Amino acid sequence: MSENNNISKSKIEDQTIVSNSELSIWEALIPVLALVIMLFFNVKYAFGDDALSGSNQFILLLGAAVAAIVGFKNKVSYKLMIDEVAENIKSTSGAILILLFVGSLAGTWLISGIIPSMIYYGLKILDPSIFLPASVIICAIISIATGSSWTTSATVGIALIGIGNALGINPGMTAGAVISGAYFGDKMSPLSDTTNLAPAMAGGELFSHIKYMTYTTVPTVIVTLIIFSILSFTIDVSGTADTTAMLASIDNSFNITPWVFLVPVAVIFMIVKKTPPVIALLIGTLLGGVFALIFQPEILKQLSGVTSLDGISAYKAIMNAMTVDVAIETSSQELNDLFSSGGMAGMLNTIWLILCAMTFGGVMDAIGALSRISRAVLNLFDTVFGLFASTVISCVGLNAIASDQYLAIVIPGRMYKKAFEDKNLAPENLSRTLEDSGTVTSVLVPWNTCGAYQSGVLGVDTMSYAGYAFFNYLSPFTTLLFAAFRIKIKQLNPNK
Repeated sequence: MSENNNISKSKIEDQTIVSNSELSIWEALIPVLALVIMLFFNVKYAFGDDALSGSNQFILLLGAAVAAIVGFKNKVSYKLMIDEVAENIKSTSGAILILLFVGSLAGTWLISGIIPSMIYYGLKILDPSIFLPASVIICAIISIATGSSWTTSATVGIALIGIGNALGINPGMTAGAVISGAYFGDKMSPLSDTTNLAPAMAGGELFSHIKYMTYTTVPTVIVTLIIFSILSFTIDVSGTADTTAMLASIDNSFNITPWVFLVPVAVIFMIVKKTPPVIALLIGTLLGGVFALIFQPEILKQLSGVTSLDGISAYKAIMNAMTVDVAIETSSQELNDLFSSGGMAGMLNTIWLILCAMTFGGVMDAIGALSRISRAVLNLFDTVFGLFASTVISCVGLNAIASDQYLAIVIPGRMYKKAFEDKNLAPENLSRTLEDSGTVTSVLVPWNTCGAYQSGVLGVDTMSYAGYAFFNYLSPFTTLLFAAFRIKIKQLNPNK
């Protein structure tokens, strides 16, 4: 029971939707407008690309303070707001653990020669003319197998970024290709949490949902591949001599061998077998450390500053790579920048951003603003196309406002379920729209947990890759196009 009679709460899939009958739409929008204005000023006139280093995090807390003031005016208690913030932050505990283990995994995969070997063989195999579309396909396959765009980016995605950098390809382009493929697989995999959550919210069935998603998802990824294929023929890449020099530098600095690929293969195998990602990443990190001892003792000696490697110096080098930072010197300055990792500490800025974003989303939810804004958008439309459009707007908006991919699926899914039924529309229409707009656009918002994660893991600013994540921003337009022309719009009762 809530602390005042004007606020009601309903628990859905461990997410809380709060409605407040006293809150007007204009009051609900005040924190949003304040946040947008403050973020715009902070990025445009003050910090630019460095805004995510800390100032944007404080802006999110200021936005939460504005929302709290609106809540106090509408008789929402401080305790309820704090409880919602705590619930939001609690829901990100798994993501935070994954981020920490990704940081440690990146460190041991660097010193064990896994990432350098991937880059080395990639430079020899991947021709620049097919690199970008090949990156989309590779990431799509891995993501379907694992059900996780996050894991895909943290493993093969990091390697592809390195290969792209070595070829002289814009990191934003490579990251856009990685993210496009990773989110295609994330949407279509039955192992994905969002793929399971969307039909649950809409009242549909998992494999029927996946089947219906193919109608919009496959054409979108085909267009994405065509665009990346065209881009591949137009980009200006480093010449053969530059690549040859890099290959020689990598070969001289590391013991390059395909045996190190046993570690990423083992991690992917564990995730396919439904091993929890945290456990799989932990084992992958430890295996990376073991393989560093076996295949890269010279690297460990270099990092330890010793001439003869012993147990303590090896332990310290591996532990530093996991937790703090590591930088490996080569004969190439570009590779020196590439072969560095911040370990777990390198992920703290991203975690800081997530905590502040979830604080803002928690207060907005507690005062009933998220629910009020979604209802207002729904009331703007009365046609079938308008219903689809309002769902898309709500999902994209919640990704920006609530900073959480799951809230962008849960809240519109539960709130629009009855509206779709009233229009004689099967639940597959709603669940597909939730994924086409909620799942894939989360990564385009810098302060969303997904945007912050991908930017942190890939080392590419969100705004740098957003313009090249073609699959992600074309997906909502595809679902609206299908709705406008009534293509594959399943009816609850075909005779009505």
